[in-house]
Amino acid sequence: MQLGMIGLGRMGGNMVKRLLHGGHELVVYDRDQTSVESSVAEGAIGASSLSDLVQKLNPPRAAWIMVPAGNSTDETVTELSELMQQGDIVIDGGNSYFKDDVRRARELKSNSLNYVDVGTSGGVWGLERGYCMMIGGDSQIVEHLDPIFKTLSPGPDKDVTSKSKAEAGYMHAGPAGSGHFVKMIHNGIEYGMMQAFAEGFEIFKQADSDKVAEEHRYSLDLHDIAEVWRHGSVVSSWLLDLLEIALRDDQELQNYSGHVSDSGEGRWTIQTAIEEDVPANVLTTSLYTRFRSRQEGAYSEKILSALRHQFGGHVEPPK
Repeated sequence: MQLGMIGLGRMGGNMVKRLLHGGHELVVYDRDQTSVESSVAEGAIGASSLSDLVQKLNPPRAAWIMVPAGNSTDETVTELSELMQQGDIVIDGGNSYFKDDVRRARELKSNSLNYVDVGTSGGVWGLERGYCMMIGGDSQIVEHLDPIFKTLSPGPDKDVTSKSKAEAGYMHAGPAGSGHFVKMIHNGIEYGMMQAFAEGFEIFKQADSDKVAEEHRYSLDLHDIAEVWRHGSVVSSWLLDLLEIALRDDQELQNYSGHVSDSGEGRWTIQTAIEEDVPANVLTTSLYTRFRSRQEGAYSEKILSALRHQFGGHVEPPK
């Protein structure tokens, strides 16, 4: 298929590469023309503006937005809506709030344009591993875009039926907003899982503290613990794989200050839990711990920073 990609950052740029390797035609735009030139060198068609990108796409056009959630996405959607024609498709693959998706879909529909939201997980490893995608939008439009989702997904390479798409790593969750809703809860759960690893390894780290009776002290190899748990344990996971990588060369995590940011998805998850009267004790506590990390720098916070850097390429602000 032909697809326009707007935003060539850590994920957008790698998605372009994966799609190009899969035989698709990509028209790309980013405010940083250096990023555009890099994608052109990979085989993409460069665009100098959103208007230029739209002109280089064939109807029915499909343009995928990978820019920061919020105003940047809203501005891009608005500009595209003024440039595109009836039947064209706007796709938001960033971390947008699902209620914004519902609003955008309604606004675009009034202009006879289609809107699809794609909750995208995979971080900086997506080029190699593929992307897990949770998709919201009209079923006919989502099915039209299936070749794109199939290529971006982890696999398998065999023909994917509607029943096996979830096994391949992507799903049509429902109408507009549902894709980002599922991804929002995914990220909230991710906060809790990361926090559990962080607290557990903090306990290991302090096992030889002078606060512990001498006969109960242990000097533990934290990397070996992460490594052994990866093989057959109940808590084995990709997050644990990433923790092993982070601890492999630096068990003290000296490159991390312990300042842990949050993208907003965790906050939205808690807000939604409140709206639904659902107790979310672990997820709420894990979000509050990130707030605390910006005041203190415990080892557990360094674990969280290391994991965020490993899966998403998130870089800490300077000390």
